[in-house]
Amino acid sequence: MRYFIQLSYRGTAYNGWQIQPNGITVQEVLEQKLSTLLREPISIIGSGRTDTGVHAEQQFAHFEIDRSLELTDGFLHALNCILPPDIAVQTIFPVEPRVHARFSAVSRYYQYRIRKQKSPFLDMLLYVFRHELDVDRMNEAAALLFKYDDFESFSKVRTKVSHFRCDIHRAEWVMEGNQLTFHIKANRFLYGMVRTLVGTMLEVGQGRMTVAEFEQIILAKDRTSAGRSAPASGLFLVEVAYPPGLFTKKMTNNEQPTPN
Repeated sequence: MRYFIQLSYRGTAYNGWQIQPNGITVQEVLEQKLSTLLREPISIIGSGRTDTGVHAEQQFAHFEIDRSLELTDGFLHALNCILPPDIAVQTIFPVEPRVHARFSAVSRYYQYRIRKQKSPFLDMLLYVFRHELDVDRMNEAAALLFKYDDFESFSKVRTKVSHFRCDIHRAEWVMEGNQLTFHIKANRFLYGMVRTLVGTMLEVGQGRMTVAEFEQIILAKDRTSAGRSAPASGLFLVEVAYPPGLFTKKMTNNEQPTPN
């Protein structure tokens, strides 16, 4: 049986999603707690990686087990009780064996959140950036992302990928109250891509780089030509989308995962 997990986490204390030898990760903790609850070793596969310190309002993962699970509210409550406070599971539900947390996903949506002043309630959940920014100019730069599909300049070096192509579905800066948010949605993202895009567009917003120079960075296909990466604290994985109708079986809370 294959089961999907919908979860969220605050990434501040973790070395990202994927298990690695140099620090604790979200995947490692979730596997440990599931294995404890189910009394057998459990391995999970996520919809994608998030970097060290990056948060997720919605993440999906799947695991397999050789028996049917009683997915009651009590089971979900028990799992959340043994998970640390910064990881929460919303639903667990059965899926067909062909449904894959990573390869069945059709898009990922991230937000990068910035404020000019610190907030005692949002510490480590945003980037405090006090400089004045030309948001219109930053949106001119963001609009160029629809024109291209190769974003090698914004990928961390020595990344083991076969190509650097991403189809951008949304890219815009939106000011709401005291918060400036970069919204970006695509079929896939490169390692470190969103934070490097944000860091480079902040250069545009400060007038330290023109929109034309930003376009030349895209064309260069060279990470050294782009700006610095913005801090991980402001980055959130907000949504992982799957094809409509892919989830057909009953879940623990009798609802379909969001988004479908």
